[in-house]
Amino acid sequence: MYEAKESDWKIFRKRVPQWQEDYMKKLNEEYIDILSRDGSAAKNFWDLENRVFKDKRRVGVAVDMRRSRMFINILDLLEDHVINLEDLDEFSEELRKAVTQITKR
Repeated sequence: MYEAKESDWKIFRKRVPQWQEDYMKKLNEEYIDILSRDGSAAKNFWDLENRVFKDKRRVGVAVDMRRSRMFINILDLLEDHVINLEDLDEFSEELRKAVTQITKR
């Protein structure tokens, strides 16, 4: 398992707010689509409520900002399509290799 370098931790802390902002913008657009559907307003409301309940627990919305969780958080951000591998270009080669090895599985 990868142990977070100080340089990677600094980059991660700097990048997370923008990643979250971009992700939540995407979520908001999806929520608008849910509320704009034809049909029952009540169904749209409850579909949205269920979706928000699920989404607010995702790492793209609420990140456990501990250095010990950084690597797992990056993997979760990738899995949830909050970021992609290109978003890791600033990080150390060691981190990128570790992520690539795990995501290829």
